[in-house]
Amino acid sequence: MGDGKTSDGFEGERFHYLMANPPFGVEWKDQKSTVETEHKSMGFAARFGAGLPAINDGSLLFLQHMTAKMHPYAEGDEDQPGSRIAVVFNGSPLFSGDAGSGPSNIRRWVIENDWLDTIVALPDQLFYNTGIFTYVWLVSNRKPAERRGKVQLIDGTRFFQKMKKSLNNKRNEISEDQIHDLTRIYGNYRDGETAEVKINGETETRVISRIFENREFGFLKITVERPLRMNFEAIPERCATLDDQKAFSNLASSKKRKNAAAAEREIEAGEEQQAAIGALLATLEGNGRYMDRAVFEADLLAAAKGAGFKIPATIKKAIFTALGERDQSAEICRDGKGRPEPDSLPLPQ
Repeated sequence: MGDGKTSDGFEGERFHYLMANPPFGVEWKDQKSTVETEHKSMGFAARFGAGLPAINDGSLLFLQHMTAKMHPYAEGDEDQPGSRIAVVFNGSPLFSGDAGSGPSNIRRWVIENDWLDTIVALPDQLFYNTGIFTYVWLVSNRKPAERRGKVQLIDGTRFFQKMKKSLNNKRNEISEDQIHDLTRIYGNYRDGETAEVKINGETETRVISRIFENREFGFLKITVERPLRMNFEAIPERCATLDDQKAFSNLASSKKRKNAAAAEREIEAGEEQQAAIGALLATLEGNGRYMDRAVFEADLLAAAKGAGFKIPATIKKAIFTALGERDQSAEICRDGKGRPEPDSLPLPQ
């Protein structure tokens, strides 16, 4: 048998009904080159135009392969009868991937084409090799009028009976009557339909059917960046924290491990440099609190120039970190091109 991800064994063919139970959470690293080539070079003319899932789970590749095999649909046209798909997934295809990622784009493509009909959540411990919960996706390009633009979610997790004898991880099974119940719930197509189910040995009434509009599954990720605002003050309490800055503390260190005398000289020179920076900052203490980093930087560089001392960029950054304090009433900190810097500090608790 060939690998369906790397070669289309049914090229050019279409089917009325398609069913699959692809392996859960199986990576497609070995097929990556071929799949990416098809995606990039052929797009929607082939099978994987909507996007590519994470490399550690190829489930949504199977779904795209199946949708590529659907007949076109036109109501009342026997030559365009449409198709229906049933595929069993684990939970990953439901939620994996951030907005704009491959998995998210695939789900968006399916929903925006109005192909996702229903998702049925199944009980756990139904499979021999795993005890996880699984989900049946019903996908169709010929949804009846009342289902168009909507998705039905069915909670079938309590529709099972215990097996008399377990088979490895398979301890539950769905009886024929329970299959009929789930089929009936699907056919009823009622939002808020309830059923009597067993939960921890107790019978409870639970909502087992919900109906949502397609748009309710859409979301966007928007990054909102606040501009960085900080005050600066050369007081002893803040200057003392300069020792905690790696760039500053590294001044009094040496990598010359094989030459002790040279290493000692380098450390002494670094300590002198640290002392000079400390003395330089002390001259700014009387200026009080700076509410604008640009003004503080100008005074800092002017003081250094007057002392015949050049402050390296890494040390200047360390000084900003040690002597700065987040302050929303301060002026916006800007980069060398005048653009506001984003506030990457954690929000206060």
